[in-house]
This record gives sequence, structure tokens and C-alpha cells, in this order.
Amino acid sequence: MADNQTNERLSPVSLREVLANHKGYVKVLREEAMPVLCVNRKGQKKRTLSFKALYENNQTFWLQSGPWEYFLASGDLAVLKEKAEASRISWGESPGNPAEKAAAPAEEAPAEEAAAPAGKAPAVCPKKADPGFGEEHGVITAMTEPERVQLVWDHKKRLDSLITQRPKDVEAITQALVDTTRDAALINQVTLMGTIHMMDEDAKKRTQNLVDSTRAMVQSSSQLIAEDIFNDELMSTLVAKSNGTIIQHMTRAYLNSVAFLSYYNKLVSTSSIINKLRISFEKKYYPFYQPLLPHLSPEALTLERVFQRGMRAIPETDYFNWATGFLIHDIGKAAAVDYHEGGAAYNRNIVMEHVKLGCHSVMNKTNYPREAALITGYHHEYYGDPEGYGYFRSCLEQHKKTKPWVKQDYCVSYEVGPMLDYQALAYFPAKLLEIIDVYDSVTDPNRKYRDPLSPEKALIMMREEFIDKRRKIDPVLFDIFTDFMVRR
Repeated sequence: MADNQTNERLSPVSLREVLANHKGYVKVLREEAMPVLCVNRKGQKKRTLSFKALYENNQTFWLQSGPWEYFLASGDLAVLKEKAEASRISWGESPGNPAEKAAAPAEEAPAEEAAAPAGKAPAVCPKKADPGFGEEHGVITAMTEPERVQLVWDHKKRLDSLITQRPKDVEAITQALVDTTRDAALINQVTLMGTIHMMDEDAKKRTQNLVDSTRAMVQSSSQLIAEDIFNDELMSTLVAKSNGTIIQHMTRAYLNSVAFLSYYNKLVSTSSIINKLRISFEKKYYPFYQPLLPHLSPEALTLERVFQRGMRAIPETDYFNWATGFLIHDIGKAAAVDYHEGGAAYNRNIVMEHVKLGCHSVMNKTNYPREAALITGYHHEYYGDPEGYGYFRSCLEQHKKTKPWVKQDYCVSYEVGPMLDYQALAYFPAKLLEIIDVYDSVTDPNRKYRDPLSPEKALIMMREEFIDKRRKIDPVLFDIFTDFMVRR
């Protein structure tokens, strides 16, 4: 009889399945430090650790795609139910479910929020967890604002510990970069979309702690990425695991963009690349840029006129501001916005709207730097090609109603000021991100309408379709990107 009871108690139940519908159990699992059976899929190694210890190391550990699976003994599950019920967490529900709260009439506060203690802000969440962002979105949605902010700070600590680690554990660093990027992007998406209808100043106060924690996390992750540990083999592994969700794209785009920016900085700081580009400009690049700046004479159209004040390395402040923009560049996306290449479901207006919504949210609802907002708004412009989203063009048209004499004398600006004054056609970090965006979309194994391209074929296709046939991505930056991919 005792053996039967023991077997029943030890019969494992997937922790992922338990928490999929009952997020409120996390609190009980932490408080009781309940045991979790950890099973390695590869070597079938087993170990038992407390939920509290695992959670403190990674607050979504049971959702990770690594080699470990996590289980509760059925007897422990029964205990969990009892303690949850004692804590007024009913089986099959989550307390203060954000989806239920959001369903309340907009004109009056839900009862749960009205009864909240003074000084405690209700969670800012979208109406429901969005499957287009993957399973983790539901976990983030169910968190309170302080919990989300704390998770970002915890991720920063995790990254900082890896920065000082000797020797470097490349696999651990890669997984940490993926986890922290994904969670930070999701947390920002959930929180910012919840501030859309708030007054701007109220929203900025509401999001300030998130802005501070995210910017600190970005600095730590950027430092790790710049160490060249995150190489193409590891990125290929990440791509292979893609489930096609928006958040996977955002994760890859951030990691690749920061890695590319780091490579660019080293290249222009330690080589003669700028002189080589200047020498080859007339023959190789002039035909591309001339139609973009047709009012300039051949003598005036130089590398320094294309890149306002010349190509140069990026100072640290701009580097981190741009990296923040890379992280949140698709913040305005919803599940309905996909990387369409055809199909009846395609709605260009819906697809285009995400850059406007994202730019508006970052610029007006947060204290993120303006650089991040411009990256969010201008990363699909394609130098004014009709297939670009045209947000810059629409802003320019509005600007010309009061200043009709304005014209663009440069193609690319490194600075915010010339973009706000419409002196240049494009913003440097946004043009860099355009390349990463296109490359990621055509190599993603979960493309819906066409087979994914190999890295080599992707580079060939991008040159033919986005430079030779149409003026979309920047040819100078693309040549540097090609060199980056070959060397990596």
C-alpha cells in the first residue's frame, strides 16, 4: 500500500501544462519552495530542485526550449491545489486575470482595481494573451507591473554574471541573450500597448521603471554581443528553433542588429574601409544614389554627401540608444501583422499601422530616447520606394505644409536633429535594421508563403531585388553586412 502511494506521489505531471492555465499557482510554488523534477531530454539525467530556486534564476524557466523538462509529482500537485484553494486561487482560474479585467467597461474601473491598496497600480495589460507572440506572452500578461520590471532587472543580473565569467560558457551566454531579449521585448510590448489610451504624462510615469530596467539590460546584453561570442552558428541554431512567432523575429533582429553594429564600429575604427569606399564611390555607388538626390551636381554627390558629415564610428551613448530601438522596433505589432509575401489575408494598411503605433507609443508614452522612437517608425522606408511603409514620407508631407522649401540634401543621417528637420532621407540605424529585417524574414524556416533561403542565396536575392532592381536598402551598408556575414 505504501509503495502504491509512493508511486502515485512520484508520478510526474508537466509543469508547463500545469501553469499554462493556472498562472496563479506560481505564487504558491514559490512560497512553499515546492520540489520540481528536472529531466534532461538528451541524457535523461534527473535532479530535483525547488521551484523557488529555479524561479529566482529564470522567471519563465518552465517555458524554455533548452534540453530540460520540468515536472511536479502528482502528489505535490494535489498539495498545490489545496494550498492554492486555501489562498483563494481556484482550480482553473488565475486571480485578477488580465483578460477578465480588460473585458470590463472602459468608462469605469473594474472592482478589483477599485479595491486595490492606495499607491498600488493595477497591472497594465492588453485584453488577452496574444498567441502571435508565443506562449511566454501569456505569462508576461499575467504579471503585475512590478513583477515585469523585476524580471528585467533579474535578467540584467544574469547577463552581468556571464560578463565576468571565466572561461566563457558560450551556450549559456547564447541562451541568456535569447531569454532576456525575448522577455524584455514582450514586457515592453504588453506594457506599452496598455498605455495607448492614457494621457502622455501619466503613461510616462507609469513606464519609467520599465524604461530604466530595459536600458540597463540592453547595455549588459550589448556588451556580451560585442565580444563576438554570439556567432553565426549559434544564430543558425536559434533560427532552426523558430516557431514563426513575432517575438522570435524581434529576438533575432535585436541580436543580429547589435552584432552588426558592433562589427561596423570595429571596422570603421580599425581599418581603412572609409577610404576604400570613397575611392570606389563614383564607379560603384554613384548610380544608385544619384536618383535619390537628383538636384546635386556630380561633383557634390560624394560619400560625405550620402552619409551626412561622413561615415564614422558610433559613440557609446548613441550605440545603446540604437540598441534599445532595435529591441523594441516592432513594439506596435499585433498577431495579425505577419511577414506576408502574398496571400489573400494580406492587408497593407494593417501591416503599415504597426510602425506608426510603435513610434507614437515610444515617443509619447515613454521616456525612451528619441533615437529609439525614430528606429521604430522608420525601419520600413526603403528610401521612398512604393513598397516601403511611407511613414517618413507622410510626415514630410505634413512638414512641407508649413515649410514648403524643405529638401533633402543627404541620404543618411547619424543624428536625430537632421531627421526631425527633414534634411536627410533616412536614419542610419533604421537603414541598418532594414537589412537585418529583410535578411531575417527570408531566412526564417517558418516563412508562410515561400521556402526559406540559405544565407548565401538570401544575400544574392537581396542585392538583386533590393539594390539592383529597386532602390530599397543601402548598398554601402549592405556591402559591409555581406562582409560581416562572411567573416562571422
